[in-house]
Amino acid sequence: MLYYAAGSEDRVISDDELKSIVESTLKKLGNPKKVLALPPDMSRFHSQAGKITTFLYDYYGKALTDIMPAIGTHAPMSREETDRMFPGVPRELFREHRWRKDLFTLGTVPADFVREQTGGKLDFDWPAQVNSLLADGGHDLILSVGQVVPHEVIGLANYNKNIFVGTGGQEGINKSHFVGAVYGMERIMGRADNPVRAILNYASEHFGDKLPKLVYILTVIGRAEDGSLPIRGLFIGDDHECFYKAAELSLKVNFTMLDRPIKKAVVYLDPEEFKSTWIGNKSIYRTRMAIADGGELIVLAPGVKEFGEDSENDRIIRKYGYVRTSEVLRLVDENEDLQQNLGVAAHLIHGSPEGRFSVTYCPGHLSREEITGAGYNYADINEITRRYNPESLSDGWNTLPDGEEIYYVSNPAVGLWAVPERFTDN
Repeated sequence: MLYYAAGSEDRVISDDELKSIVESTLKKLGNPKKVLALPPDMSRFHSQAGKITTFLYDYYGKALTDIMPAIGTHAPMSREETDRMFPGVPRELFREHRWRKDLFTLGTVPADFVREQTGGKLDFDWPAQVNSLLADGGHDLILSVGQVVPHEVIGLANYNKNIFVGTGGQEGINKSHFVGAVYGMERIMGRADNPVRAILNYASEHFGDKLPKLVYILTVIGRAEDGSLPIRGLFIGDDHECFYKAAELSLKVNFTMLDRPIKKAVVYLDPEEFKSTWIGNKSIYRTRMAIADGGELIVLAPGVKEFGEDSENDRIIRKYGYVRTSEVLRLVDENEDLQQNLGVAAHLIHGSPEGRFSVTYCPGHLSREEITGAGYNYADINEITRRYNPESLSDGWNTLPDGEEIYYVSNPAVGLWAVPERFTDN
């Protein structure tokens, strides 16, 4: 059922309007005695999910008994992060999702369905896993809050991804990411329908009745001319229609089709949002379909201090590096640690420029040896920032005083960029 749906490319939903819409919708859901909220973590700070979660707390009070950030394999949120993203919400309400533990398997998507969706490339079943709090927590309402935006693994983020990946388990997360990587991220990004989404939709349709009532609150965020990130759309519902309406608007708001390839792209990673290449490589994912053959991507990453936000993932990335897809697939065949961590294998594929363009990382807290060991070029962030200063650049095409032309992206997490010849279904 769709409870609320509104938005357009130039719509601006104010805080007061947002709160009014959320509260009026919650009234339609009755008076639950025990509510679980599933917002994203700090890496989705601009989703406005933190603000919406504070509205949920204000509305439900003691009935909102648990808040579990849907971190997937990201690092748990710190106290400082929860205080900033969820102001006024008591810390004791927050629960940590331990993606290797505390799991409940709702059911299994059969291997023949996975094989069909991947065109025969993969032949394994897929476990629909969630944190046990969702299935056994005694809640009578779960509210999943987040942003629909282009995504490298599942085409467009959120909806049931927030459940089966955000609060999912190791096997389910690993396999879902590997499905997307093997199928081809450039065939997936910006598409609402793709093999990964089909697998998650199968899980929702066949096993969703094992969970309490589940309602999604989805935002679509766009960039205004002044650089702010207003809410362009809000969609609240409990089925596929809610997601697909949000996805339709997201493609209008978040997708930029360029008339020519980018020879040099400069992407800035906000240090409060991007602390690892695991998340920071959105700079690569979201711009790769717009970068010219032989082009260069410069990543200004003052907050990046590690590769994987999980220690084992970090170790594996350092061991193998961001090599080409063919090499990753060979390494998976030959190495047990990659076989047991297919999500990392997928991440290596996603982060590889495949030899088509170069990536120069400028991290605040990783050495030249660490960056080059992972397969990227390195440059000193202070030196590069003097030439490409985010404070003097604007999103889009920029011409520097010496005549050099660059394309600047101030936050890769809020969009997708491509040229027509690379945005194909081939």
